[in-house]
Amino acid sequence: MQDIAYTVHTFKENGTYIAYVPELDISSCGTTSESAQKNIREAVQGFLETSASMGTVNEILEEAGYKRVGDTWEAPEFVAIGRERARVA
Repeated sequence: MQDIAYTVHTFKENGTYIAYVPELDISSCGTTSESAQKNIREAVQGFLETSASMGTVNEILEEAGYKRVGDTWEAPEFVAIGRERARVA
């Protein structure tokens, strides 16, 4: 059994809540923030279980920037998260 840490960003788009895990590039949605977060947990779990059964979970996590620390996979550290603007003429 391995513990894998990940970050969930939740936002609203056209009335739907989107939950996104940037480390694994996985997203899910729901009609509420809570349902989107529940759905993303299930999506991540399914993704990791499938990857483990295929024997590729370690390779996938390493490519995503994870580091193994004992029985835990530590996610890449976010240094900053911000909102920027760009102007298009």
